[in-house]
Parts: sequence; C-alpha cells; structure tokens
Amino acid sequence: MQELLTPDFGDYELIDSGGFEKLERFGGRVLRRPEPQAVWRPTLPEEEWRRLADASFRRDARNDERGEWRLRPGMPERWTMKYAYGGLRLAMRLGLTSFKHVGIFPEQAANWTFIYDTCRRLAVGGGGAEGSAAAGTRGTDGERRPAADAGAGRGRSRIAADEVGRDGSAGAPRVLNLFAYTGGATLAARAAGADVTHVDSVRQVVTWARENMEASGLEGVRWIVEDALKFVRREVRRGNRYRGIILDPPAYGRGADGEKWVLEENIREMLECCAQLLEPQGAFLVLNLYSMGLSSTLARTAVRQAFGAPASEQWGELCFADRGGKQLPLGTYYRFTR
Repeated sequence: MQELLTPDFGDYELIDSGGFEKLERFGGRVLRRPEPQAVWRPTLPEEEWRRLADASFRRDARNDERGEWRLRPGMPERWTMKYAYGGLRLAMRLGLTSFKHVGIFPEQAANWTFIYDTCRRLAVGGGGAEGSAAAGTRGTDGERRPAADAGAGRGRSRIAADEVGRDGSAGAPRVLNLFAYTGGATLAARAAGADVTHVDSVRQVVTWARENMEASGLEGVRWIVEDALKFVRREVRRGNRYRGIILDPPAYGRGADGEKWVLEENIREMLECCAQLLEPQGAFLVLNLYSMGLSSTLARTAVRQAFGAPASEQWGELCFADRGGKQLPLGTYYRFTR
C-alpha cells in the first residue's frame, strides 16, 4: 500500500518552509536550516524567521556540504528532546554539526513506531505485524493509529570493532540496524525487547547513539563500528539470521577503513546480502532513502527483486506539514512484514 506518513511528535514542529529553507522546533529550540525540496515561498515574513530562530545554518561558499551555525546568545550547542509512544520513551541528545544535521531525523518517528510494534509482536511469539504498519502516525486519511503497551529489555552494552557475542535474551527477536546513525530505530527495537545489533562506520556517531540509549534508560545494544556492506558480507558467510533488518543508507559515504559507499552502485548487493540474512517467516524490513531522485517505488521494485513478494508491504514518503499547511516530503520509505 502506498501512503504518505506524518508522525505524531510533540517535541518537534515544522513551523514554516520555503525559499529552500525550513524553520523547525526541536524541543524548546528553533533552528533555521537549508532544505532543497522547499521550492515554494515561506508563509511567514523574513522578520518572523529571524525573530524565532535560535540558530541559523549558513553554507560554506567553498563547500556546499559544510557550513557553520550562527547562534543567538544563550543557545546551547547541545540539548535534549524526547519522543513518547505507548511504552516507548526516547531521550535524544541533539547537537549542531557542520553538515547542518542535529542528530535526529524526526520524520523517522513513523518508522520507530512500526519497529516498536513489530518487535513487540515478535518478542511475544507473534508472526508478522500486519495491521501495525502505520501505528502511531497519521496517514493520508488523517486518522490516528492505535498505540501499543509498554515493553523493555535489559542487558550489557559495549562498542566493538566487530560483533561481540550472541547471547541475547531467549525468544528475543534479533534485529540488525545498518547505517544506524544516532540510534532512534535501534532504541525503538530494543525498548520492545529485541536483541539489536547497531552498525555504523563512524565511532563518534556510535558513541552518540550509546549516550541516547543511556539517556533513554535502556541497555543491551550490540555496537559495531564497521562498514555496513563489509559487515553483512561476513554475516552471510557465517550463516547468521535476523528477524528484522533496518536500512538507512546515505547517498555517499565512507566506511571505518575508508571503504567507498555509493548508493546507486552498492544498494543491489546490500539488498541481496540482507535477503540471505532475513528469516523467511515472522520477519520485517525497513528501508529509507534520502537521495533525491530515488523514489519509494524504485525502492519497492529493488526490494521485491531481492526478497520476493512479501505478505504485507507499505511504501511512500515521510513528511511534515508546516503551520501554513504546506506538506514537505523529507524522505522515502519502504517496509514489509512476512
């Protein structure tokens, strides 16, 4: 089913968008950042943008990928925002980076609820998660989906250059999060009782994710600092299996040892490896694409070729509407259960 998803996220608001920028509230702080898809005019006047913004990002004229933040007096470089859904309680530490990112993609909350609900069902012995695909979000019909009850897991955690043990709780669904960034999806799965392996090639980002885990009152994530494609190749050779796989690949990137990642060149092999890692029944996949020009329909076609036709699937765009009612697409997604 194709659908536009807008998460319910009380600590986040898209205030306005336009002129290739967006004005956003993260917790109690308002940021002004570039947004290439905001091709329309802003609703609010420039004076209001300037009045509201606690921090504004300005690109480096010599490097389109980097820039600097201009801060209003009293604006911290780090602060925390929270997300709640059913028994899921996340505390995410935010920070102002030179790449305009702040450590969270709030539109992904629509996937966090899906992951949380699905892992809870798997943890208690259920099969798939049909009927929960849009839980905790508002779909195109505007209706709120039902929430789930509480659930959490406990265990030990550490950062490793390679995988560290396979001693997860008995009956806990094993979930693999690739290109896992600061861990929103990881923590949603862990809070639901999953045995989670979190893979990212940047050690500082993995440390950031571990801080988010601790702030959220969770434990027991397996941390891997490695190139994601290298990791899944080895997992295939080992014959390992997972009940859930989460993929959030960048358009371009570098592995921990300088390995080159180009989405269009590497995504087919990545999906083929993941198809060998995913359990044939009672399993799920979440794929996000942030590369402009790559649609959710393209993602669906590529996944179906690698995995086959699933029992239940959903694809489309993740978005937020600003106060003026303008819908801003912020990423494409595809997810299935089987």
